[in-house]
Amino acid sequence: MTSATIESAGDTAAESCSWEELVTAALLGTDRRPAAGTPGELLDAAATQTVRRRAGLVPATAGERPPAAPVDERPVPPEAARRRLALLLADRSSPAHAGGRRGSAPDLGELLPQWLAMAHERGLRAPAELVPALLDAARARTDLRPQALAFAGARGVWLARFNPEWRFALRGAAGSGALPCAADAEAVRLLWDEGLFAERVALLGTVRAHDPEAARALLAGTWPTERAEDRLLFLDSLRGGLSAADEPFLERALADRSRNVRATAAELLSALPDSALAVRMARRAASCVSLDRTGDGPAISVEAPHECDAEMQRDGVAPRPPAGRGERSWWLGQLVESAPLGSWPGRLGGRTAHDIVALPVTDGWGPELHAAWCRAAVRQGNAEWARALLGTPSAPTAEGAGTGSLAERAKLLSVLTQDERANWVARFIAAHGLSEAFQLLGVCVVPWAGALGRAVVDALEIARDAGSYPWSFSGVMGLAERCLDPSEAPRLDALTATPPEEEGASPGAGGYWAEAFQRLVATLTLRSAMREELGA
Repeated sequence: MTSATIESAGDTAAESCSWEELVTAALLGTDRRPAAGTPGELLDAAATQTVRRRAGLVPATAGERPPAAPVDERPVPPEAARRRLALLLADRSSPAHAGGRRGSAPDLGELLPQWLAMAHERGLRAPAELVPALLDAARARTDLRPQALAFAGARGVWLARFNPEWRFALRGAAGSGALPCAADAEAVRLLWDEGLFAERVALLGTVRAHDPEAARALLAGTWPTERAEDRLLFLDSLRGGLSAADEPFLERALADRSRNVRATAAELLSALPDSALAVRMARRAASCVSLDRTGDGPAISVEAPHECDAEMQRDGVAPRPPAGRGERSWWLGQLVESAPLGSWPGRLGGRTAHDIVALPVTDGWGPELHAAWCRAAVRQGNAEWARALLGTPSAPTAEGAGTGSLAERAKLLSVLTQDERANWVARFIAAHGLSEAFQLLGVCVVPWAGALGRAVVDALEIARDAGSYPWSFSGVMGLAERCLDPSEAPRLDALTATPPEEEGASPGAGGYWAEAFQRLVATLTLRSAMREELGA
């Protein structure tokens, strides 16, 4: 607009109108607001006012310049791996169960966590240009956040301060920043007194790894003033490195005003077989379980407690059972699971764990007794009892010694070594197939290799040949995509073709199986490529 145009506009009636009046006249029309003049005069006046408003703006005071992003000394991934990460982050599809998903393309949403895990193993950091996309992915998927924040590092936390949608990174990283040296007592005390809760939990773990006694003193100093929920989490953090030196502190926690804190303290003490609480529990359990020699052969006799007295409650025995559970069986289970497993051979004729589990139990108390021993074996990390309670993998799940519960078996397997765990599950799959193996496979170390990998592939082929649809095995197929060793891909190639439809088979099942195997092979091939790109 020229200066002549501006000056001519100033001679009109609209010159005296404010900006708000001009806006109102434009909305209602100059016929209803004649003070604004003709439509042309209104527009000229608005143009003039616009120039004046823009020219009269006072520059805002510059804000404080943010500090530079912290330096991350970790190396970045190789170029091919960076391109792969960009592709994985660009795919915003949510993970799905592979076997119930149509199509043969891999689920990139499921591969992103594996890529991040491999990058973590290599000690790599996120490329700067991909940190925003990484934070966006973590915002959408909470399961990614621990890995994504570790990969983004301090730079991810720095960047999250500038976007409210990434606030989760500030909360999640509260305990992952730089902690003071455990030997610096003054800095440790300052952070313990003034830090956020997540920082204090991380600090307690750091100090405990360096000096357990100092960590206990730190916790004991503020214990009476901590909130109940915080006391519970602090106490739970003592599981790592639990030792007899923790017993005095845990014994005092048995008198805590919070029921949950008392229960956790009792659980930790029962994991120490020589603790005073374990001895008390062993004495109580022994009064309930004995060897009966009156019948045709030795058997275990059970006389469950008739009451839950105050001393039992102080030692963590909950008096009220859950709905549908009898009081006496509830109390018995708590006593047995808290008693040291090493006390039973002496009580039951010097027998080994295997022989004890094989003994018949009178009056139908067997399932309750074995379930309590299962919990004790997991809590105390006792591999001998875990093997005895697992039983023979080829035996029918509802028969034989030990437990038939898949959930209990999965927990018991976690006590065994990685190789022993994989071999046991492989034998179980060979005997029972995959329909009952989902929970057991979940505790096996990834990748599934050797006997376990072969057992899974063989069982998948048998399931396909049975003529049913693959959807019944969607959970196992999804696990196989994430966990099967990529070296098994060549063995699966033969299964990617659509087999001839047998008489009695479900219509079209062969095609669905071929599709599922194509997806599985494609995923394994992609996982192998990801590992090579990362140099892992």
